[in-house]
Parts: sequence; C-alpha cells; structure tokens
Amino acid sequence: MESNKEMVAPNAGTYAIMLLAWHRFNPDSSTPVNSTLPRNPTQLLTNIVDRQISLPFVISDRAFGSSEEAAEIIRTLSKAAVNLNLSRVVSELGQAEAIGSHTVDVLDGVPEVQPVMRKKGPGDEIETDVDEEPELEIPFNLDNLRRHLAEVTLARRVLPEDVAARQKLLEESVYDVAVERLKHQADLFAELGLGNNSLMQADLQRWMWDWHTKLKVRLEQEIKAIMVAEKRRELRPSVLLSPYLSLVKAERLSLITILEIMRLQGSGGVYDGMKTTRALIGVGKAVEIEYKAQMCKRNNIHIPTAPRLGDAGYFSNFGYRNLQERRVAAAKHMMDGEGWTTIWTQAVRSKVGGILVECLMDVAEVTRTAVDKTTQETISEVQPAFYHSYEYQRGQKLGVIRLNPVVTERLAKDGLRETLHPRHLPMLVKPKPWLSHDQGGYLYNKTSAMRFKDSIEQQSYLKHASDLGNVELVYAGLDVLGSTPWKINKKVFDVVLKVWNSGERMGKLPPAVYDQPEPLVPENFDTDLKARSVHLQRQKGYNQGKANNHSERCNVNYKIEIARAFLGDTIYLPHNLDFRGRAYPIPPHLNHIGDDLSRGLLLFGEAKPLGERGLRWLKIHLANLYGFDKANFDERVDYVMERLDDIYDSATNPLDGKRWWTKADDPWQCLATCMELHAALESGDPHAYMSSLPVHQDGTCNGLQHYAALGGDDRGAKQVNLSAGERPSDVYTYVGNMVEKLLDEDVKKGEKYAIMLQGKITRKVVKQTVMTTVYGVTFVGAREQIERQLKDRKDLPEEECWAAASYLAKKTLLCIGDLFSGAKGIQNWLNLCARLIAKSIPEERLPEAMSEHVQKKGTKPRSPKSIPINRLKKEQMTSVVWTTPLGLPIVQPYRKTTRKQIMTALQTVYISDPNSPAEVNSMKQASAFPPNFIHSLDATHMMLTALECRTQGLTFASVHDSYWTHASNIDKMSEIIRDTFIALHSSDVLGKLHTEFMERYKGYKIPLVNLRMGQLVKNLREAGSQIVATPEQAKSLAAISGLLAISETDKPMVDETEASKALGSLEGLLSDLAEGNDSDPTSEAQELTQEDKAAVELLGKFVNLTDILPPLPKKGDFQVETIKGSQYFFS
Repeated sequence: MESNKEMVAPNAGTYAIMLLAWHRFNPDSSTPVNSTLPRNPTQLLTNIVDRQISLPFVISDRAFGSSEEAAEIIRTLSKAAVNLNLSRVVSELGQAEAIGSHTVDVLDGVPEVQPVMRKKGPGDEIETDVDEEPELEIPFNLDNLRRHLAEVTLARRVLPEDVAARQKLLEESVYDVAVERLKHQADLFAELGLGNNSLMQADLQRWMWDWHTKLKVRLEQEIKAIMVAEKRRELRPSVLLSPYLSLVKAERLSLITILEIMRLQGSGGVYDGMKTTRALIGVGKAVEIEYKAQMCKRNNIHIPTAPRLGDAGYFSNFGYRNLQERRVAAAKHMMDGEGWTTIWTQAVRSKVGGILVECLMDVAEVTRTAVDKTTQETISEVQPAFYHSYEYQRGQKLGVIRLNPVVTERLAKDGLRETLHPRHLPMLVKPKPWLSHDQGGYLYNKTSAMRFKDSIEQQSYLKHASDLGNVELVYAGLDVLGSTPWKINKKVFDVVLKVWNSGERMGKLPPAVYDQPEPLVPENFDTDLKARSVHLQRQKGYNQGKANNHSERCNVNYKIEIARAFLGDTIYLPHNLDFRGRAYPIPPHLNHIGDDLSRGLLLFGEAKPLGERGLRWLKIHLANLYGFDKANFDERVDYVMERLDDIYDSATNPLDGKRWWTKADDPWQCLATCMELHAALESGDPHAYMSSLPVHQDGTCNGLQHYAALGGDDRGAKQVNLSAGERPSDVYTYVGNMVEKLLDEDVKKGEKYAIMLQGKITRKVVKQTVMTTVYGVTFVGAREQIERQLKDRKDLPEEECWAAASYLAKKTLLCIGDLFSGAKGIQNWLNLCARLIAKSIPEERLPEAMSEHVQKKGTKPRSPKSIPINRLKKEQMTSVVWTTPLGLPIVQPYRKTTRKQIMTALQTVYISDPNSPAEVNSMKQASAFPPNFIHSLDATHMMLTALECRTQGLTFASVHDSYWTHASNIDKMSEIIRDTFIALHSSDVLGKLHTEFMERYKGYKIPLVNLRMGQLVKNLREAGSQIVATPEQAKSLAAISGLLAISETDKPMVDETEASKALGSLEGLLSDLAEGNDSDPTSEAQELTQEDKAAVELLGKFVNLTDILPPLPKKGDFQVETIKGSQYFFS
C-alpha cells in the first residue's frame, strides 16, 4: 500500500493496525514473532506525517482494544518523534497519557440540530416548502461552524481528560480548517468525474478551491517580482511591501484573500459587491491578524497560574504587589521578538490588500452556462469572477468591487457571511491570566484587554498605565470573570432542541417558517393613494419581519450548535473591556450576557448545597423571571408556592403540559429554574440539594443609583431603592402611571393618539426611555425606543406606530421632567466640563497656532472669508480623559476623522487614518461624557464586587449591573455588593475627578472667541463659572459679558499675550477689505466687519481651562451608608 502497488492508499486505520502489530509482536515484546516486520514506529510515524494523516485519528482508532495499549504506543511514538526532531508531535503526544480509552460519548443519543435550510436550486430562499419539496442545503456559514465544532467533538473522544490539548486543537487557525475543507471538496468532484465545464449546478466552494490553486501560484510569482523591483528601486520606496507579503505563506495569503472578499460581499450598502476601500483594508488587516496569531503559537509562552492571595485579599498592599510581581515576571518571557507586535498602518493594510485583491481578480474565473432560446444549444463562456467599477452615492464617486452575477446568485443561496474564528468559541481550560494590555485570555490567539476601534490614543494610555502597574486590579477582575466555570444545562438543551427541530415558535425561539400573515392587497390599491401608502408600509413591515425572523433563526442556530458541541464539558468565557471599562465575554455567540435562551442554557460548572436561605432565594428568583418582581420578598415566595402545580408541570412536562413557563418574561431561564426547584423539592432534602443554577441580583435603574449617591440626592435615592423601604420602589411604573393620566386628559379632548394608546402604557413601554434619560437620551432616541415597544405589542396598526411613538415620547419626557432633578445637576456639570476640555488647546501650541493668523506683509487678502475667527477650532484636539477608581484610564475616542488618499494597485482609495491628528468632535465629547462616566463607575463597582467575591470564595458572574452567584451565597454577595458600593461612593468620586481635571489640564488654554455662544455662556454662568477681568479688559469682552466678574483687585484671568499680534494683523486685513469695497457700503466685507466686530476683539485672548471649570454641584443630605438597610437596593 505504501508503494501504491495495490492502488490503495493507507489511512488512519491502516497505520493503527500496523502500530498494534508492531507493539504486540516486535522482538522485544512478550509474544515476539520470528518474521521481519515491514515497518518500525519511526518509519510509520514518518509516513503518517508525510501523508498528513491526523495522529489523533490513528491513536483513537477502534483497533486498540485497551487504554494501556494505546498509552504504550503513544510513548513509543513520542520516542520516535524525538529522534525525528518533530517537537510538535512530541508535545501533542506528551499531553495525552490516557489517549485511546473509549469513554462514553456524552452526545450518544442526542439528536442532531436541524439547521436552517435554503433551496439548492435557483429561486428565493426558503426553509420548508411542503408543495414543491425542493432540494435543500445547509448555508455555508452554518456548515462551516458545524465542521469546526466537529473538531471539538473529535477532540473530546480522543482526549477525554486532557482539556489543555483539546483547547490547543480548538484554537487552530480557521484558515487551516478552510483549506482542508476546500481541498476535500475539490477531490470529491474529481472522483465523481465532474470536469471544468460541468457548472450547470456549480458549487461555490469548488470555485473557491479553483481560485485558491491559481491565486497561490500567482502570488508566489507576484511577490518575487515585487522583491526584485524593490531591490532595483523600480518602486517608490515610501513603503516596502515585500517584507509584509513575505510574513505569511502564499497559500495562506490566498485563502485569506478569498475568504475575506467573500465575507465582505453585500457590505456597506453595495448589494452585489463591496466598497473597494473597505475590501482592501479588510484583506490587509486579515493578513496582519493571521501573522500575529501564528507568532503567538510559535512563542510557547509559559502560562502562570493565578496567585494564592491567602487572607490578604486583592485590596491589601501585599495582595496588589503580588499581582504586579506575577505579571511583570510573566511578561519577561515575552520580550523576545517584540517587533512583530507593531500595529500596521492603514496605508500598509490598503496597499497589501490592493496587491492581493488585484491578483485574485486576475485569476478568479467562473464559467457561465445558458441555453440559446433559438437553437436550444447549451453555450458556455469563461468570465471574471470579480470586476472593478465605480458608482455614485450621495454625489460622491465611489470605487466598488463587484461580483459576477452567477457568483452573487450562488452566494445568496450558500449564505457565506463570516468564517468562525476559534476565538469566537468558549474555552475548555481557564483563560490565560491577563499579563499586559495585549496578553491574556486565549492561549494562542492574541487578544487585547480593551476593545478599541482604531483608537491609538486609547491603546497608548492603557499600555502606559499597564507598564506603570496601575491596572493590576482591573486585570485581576478580568481573571476572576474569565475563570468562572460554566456548563450546558442538558435538561433545558433537550427541550430547546426539540422545539427547534419542530420549527414551532415558542419561548422566544423564532419559527422555521415565518408565521405572520402577509398583508392582503386592498381592492382600491390602484385608485386610492392613502390605501396604497398604508399597504406598502404594512408590506414593508411584513418583509422586514420575515427577514428578521430568518436572521434570528440563524443566530439561534449558532447558539444551539455550540451548546451541543460543548455538552458535558466545563467551559470558560475569557473577558475583556470596552473603552469605558465594562467587561464583556469575548466569545459572542453563546455567553451569559446574551439573550434569555443563552442564559437558560448555562449553569455554573460548580454546584453548592442550597441551604434554607438558598431555597428561599431560588423561589424569589423564579418569581423575578416570571415578571412578578415588584412585590416584597415574602409575596414573591408566596407567588411561587401558590403555583407549585404549574412549576412541577413545567419541569416534568414542558412541551406537552400546560406550558406555564412560556408566558414568563424570560421563558427559558424560567424553565431552568422550574427544573431546578422541582429537583430540589423532590430530592428528599432540599437544603442539601447541590444546585448550580445562577441566581441574579439586579440594580434598580443603576445609572440613577450612581447619580443619587454622587449627589447625595435623597429624593432620587428613594426612587431607586437606595433608601430602606418595606416595598421595592418602581420608577418605571410611576412614570407609566403619570403618562396614563396625561393620556386620559387628552382623550377627553378627542386626541387621536391618546385614544389609540389609552390603557396600553405598561412599564415596559416607557422603561428604556426612563432608564436612558439619565444618560442624556434625546427626543429622537426616545421615539425610536417607544416605537419598538409599540410594534412588539402588535395591537397597533403598523403605519401608526411612528406617529404614536412621537406623541408618546413627548408625554414621557414631559413626565420625567424634574423627576431626576438631582441627577440633572451632575449631568450638566459633567457635560460642561467636557465641552470646555474639548475646546482647550495646550499652551505650547499657542505660538504656532497664532502665527498662522498673521498675514504676511505685501499680500492681498483673498476674500472676506479669510478672517480666521474659527481658525483655532482646528487646534482643538483635546479628548476627555479620566481615571477610574481602579486606575483604568478612559479616553473618549470621538474625533472628526480626516481622510487620506492612498494609491493602491487597484485604485486610489481614501481612508481615515486613526494615527493622524484630528480635531475632536466637541459636541459628541460633551454629550457622551455623562453616560460614559456613569458606565465607568458601574464597571468599577462590578470589578470591586468580583474581586471581593473571589477573596471570600464565592462564584461570581455579571451582566453589567446584574450580579450572579449560587443561591446559597446570595446573602453573602448582597452584603458584598453594598459594602463595595459604599466604599466606592465614600471616596469622593466627583472631588477626585475635579482634582484630576485640574492637574491633567493644567496649562491648557481656551480661546475666548470659542466661548461666545449665548447658551454656553448662560449654562456656565448658572453652573458658577466666571472670568475675572479688569474694567479695561471688560470693554473688549462684550461678547462674553455674561461670564465676566469685573474687579480691580483680584488677579485677572484673561491672557492677552497673543492679542496685540493677532489684532494688529486683523485690523490691517479689515482695513484693506473696507478700502476695496468703499463703493459698496452693503458689501460682504462691511457686513462682516459689523457682524463680527465683537468676535474679532476676542481673538488672541485666552483663559486657563482650570480657571473656568465649574465648581462641583452642591451635595445633598443622603448618606450612602444607609443602603445597608435597603433590602431592595439590588434584588
């Protein structure tokens, strides 16, 4: 077989039999056979590697009768691998001591997940069709996921106990999976005898393999040609491209290019293609990511374990120092070859992408086949698969890469949207502890501790803080969150799978076939314009609903496939941060921050006995999930006990019983809790029952809780349960009732929308608007939120929802009014601080900035518009930066991005370079600062709670302001939540922020000309800001007179150092303009002089940012320590 004389190639089973024969009958065995065995282990291993046969397949073959024999052969192969210098094989075999043992597969008896299906032939996408019964196929992206998850299943069978080795297999690059799959499909077509002309039912994956084989050869030639040209200096030396193109092998470059281009199809509003700029940068970035992933795997860095803190905890000096020493020591292992970690510029990405995409467009071809209508003859023609063109969007000429129509048609059926990288899956081992800003989480794939979108500023601040050892507690908090073990809830999964495969709509699972009736065309459709408009709007809503249903079904399909693959495993979810410090799991498809289904499918990986208090909390948790969460705790327990029959029926007969659980607010979590409570009560000793169900404690409008604590707002504290009360306060119901009263008054006046909405204002309709009011929600945002809720009710006509939402948004915002007046004062202070910071300029920039004002002698002014009143705005590049109580620097990324022209092989593209200086977006900086600051506080509170829970031995998980632990530990966690909240708000948070601003922005100047807006002056004056000026100075400061405090004794704040130079130049400019326009007294120059005279007098005059920052709002009487007595603070 090895010599191919038998025309049969050996497979994994063949080599397994050969190894077994050698093991049993070699001369040193207990049963030697006196014959020359054809191969020894070294030769066999060489052949296995050469034939690229998977070693796990060989050593898990059924030929091995016992685990002992398999283990012996592993040791034998390991010795052979050492002799052959195959270190990769040694490490794989060395991790598998118990490999080959035939353990029971947890998936035995578990049905396959019925995937979302599409028609294989031409036509619209469908999922089932009982009439025609067309041939169906699995969409490409789901098929790709299933194949990748098959690796998880295989790894569990082969390596049942060695999860570290399985994690390594799981993190293999997606491109390795892709190339094997495409090669296999091409070989299959060849075996079936399908020639190149047989493309009547062409397969997308076969085309991709054909492109890959051609592109690989073309790239090898192209890279060599570029290297030669660069050596001869035939190319402009601005960027040498050959070093970048040589980092990844041509075969891998080919796969990356094809997969990335196919993934980007349909993006950016281009139905049959993609924007050229996005495509080139996307391909270039994909090459960069793949290169860095390969480098990470080659490093083989030692992974340190988390330290034992003992009794000291995270917050002692010893505990903190221990954290930093561990991280610094581990980081020393990573100092070699740091050059590869450098981020590629957008220009490099676009140029690398340009070469790769151009080569792909040159070699990628498809054969289009059609039937001549006259002769009925089949005609075939080879055409390019991609072509470059231009189109106009909003008056702009836009370069696009388009797909051949036959590829577009095929792609619509295969549904290729993304390739699933292994970093999108849960981990089988505890994540690597966070050692620096970009070292942690997955073992072999590089991940950043913070999610920043092309913001070099955020990255540099985090790296600097990390190097100084200021963010150790943040890294430790991420380690705590990532090390929480999880498992799939098998009981719930079985029900989910049965419902899914049935195609029924239940428990928020979308149906296989959209079940809403399509609007009927009215008889007067062609004659009545209003009827036509209403029908088109309803039809649009129906089409959107149908598309959303399909999208949701694909999303759920991902979750169920992943859950099935990890049944029986303990899994971990590595976390990182957004730029505000909020923690998120990195795997996006199945995690506890996801929807109700995701949460219902997850249990803690560890179980703890319920105890008496745990049983009570389990009942309260069930009432909360059902929607009965505004009563006191005793009433919630009674609510559950009165419905034990329904709960038992839900747990034992979820699909064929009364289905009580399906009516819950969170049905799948409710079902999981019903099953847990039933199992506990039926266990014989409920208090000893080992429970692993997460139980939640949720904050009440958490943003307002932080505002109330910051401002000492007693009234606000009562609204959000900071103050003790016999019953929980519900601010959403309170606002809903206020709105309902206003509607009742309007109904008497005959208001159309009041009549339509009367009796329909539930707390759910107004909840999101009330919640986001303290974050600065606008009328437009409120209208969109309420419109979504009204559409979900489905008892209002589709065409009336928008107008009804507009009416209701006004009423809701009016009712909220002064309800949050305490929070409003702090919100305004934060907003004003951000506006001033965004208008400031570092003192050292002023001479250069002002020199551009001065007109050169002897030159004529070009036009009146050259008066540079707004010139200094271009110098406003100061972002709002602050530090959280845990030491994490937060940088707001909002800037007015500038576009840069880049010449590529395909076309000239315009890109926004995040590394180039850009003016800040002052309005966005100001409006976003209050919500971002509050989010950074709730993130800090969560981290403090996570660290303290770990110190005290509690399992902990969180969804922002919802904290999870075992039922038996709820009382302890509730105590920790209150202690950490008190500790946070006892530290004078706003005072420290003010002090940081005064220190950070010392020496920053604000041009007075940029303060002359009337509303800004009014707001600053009301907040307590003022500018001290002498009576002489005040004469020229009329435009900001509202801010002036005139004094002859106090030191003036106005800096006029640059004023004389700027004003002299401007006076000359205005004089020249006036002389040139004497004949026309109404000229633009005359008007401009009169209109901006006051503004001109402000030019060259500045005030220190620290002098004009508003004083802190006065704090109220509420004492944060009183929350210890509030049982509903988090509940």
